[in-house]
Amino acid sequence: MLELLQKLGLPKVSASTQGPGIDQIISLTHWLMLILFVGWGIFFIYTLIRFRASSNPKAEYHGVRNHYSSYLEVTVAIIEVGLLFGFAFPIWASRVNDIPRGPEVVEIRVVGQQFAWNIHYPGPDGVFGTTSVDLVDEAENPIGIDRSDDFAKDDVFTVNQLHIPVNTPINISLSTKDVIHNFKLTELRVSQDAIPGMEIPVWFEATMTSEEFLRTTEGSAREGKGFEIACAQLCGLGHYRMKGFLTVHNDEGYAAWLQEQQEYLEEEEDDDWGLSLIHI
Repeated sequence: MLELLQKLGLPKVSASTQGPGIDQIISLTHWLMLILFVGWGIFFIYTLIRFRASSNPKAEYHGVRNHYSSYLEVTVAIIEVGLLFGFAFPIWASRVNDIPRGPEVVEIRVVGQQFAWNIHYPGPDGVFGTTSVDLVDEAENPIGIDRSDDFAKDDVFTVNQLHIPVNTPINISLSTKDVIHNFKLTELRVSQDAIPGMEIPVWFEATMTSEEFLRTTEGSAREGKGFEIACAQLCGLGHYRMKGFLTVHNDEGYAAWLQEQQEYLEEEEDDDWGLSLIHI
């Protein structure tokens, strides 16, 4: 079933620790739907033939006296309950209740808006700085980082560019500035709605770097295209262009990227200092 689903559009690559479990429940659900479709289709054809007018010119007041259909309905209900409690609830509980904490976890804020993903990193101190609605500038500071706050001086933000290390728990705090969006990383089997007024935790652990993923796309329609961030919730006229990109580094590459961002911040601080002197 999984191979068939992959031919129909399910990505062949599962690049996160939770991916295999998600694929398993998708496969089981489709098996159940196939069995139900075939089973009820056969039952429907049987009833059309068994109770056709030519064989039953006179209506039967009592109708069918056996309870086979009731047994089938109970069986289907039991299977669905088994899928729910045996697979769906444990996977969901692991996403909601078992959020990783600790120094090894990378904390990131993702703020959706029409029509972009704003990514906020806490910097080397590991603490997010203060943000304020009054400081929001869609061109320069879309999430309103207050650089006067000591914790915010080393904070990094990007737009539509998410960088993470491989084989490391990633804990994302997901929110939105306007309407409902859906943060979706297809190959990592991550999908979560961003709801106005709420900060929703989303965590995952990538098991493949972007370079490794690109090698798997060679010779396919996806060749040369890396991990993407999609909005899987219709969010307005510009929904089609609300796309970001995910880069999964090895540990050295991620450290180098963070260092590069800090150098950019230092350059910006020098520029701001120079401009302030000129202004004075």
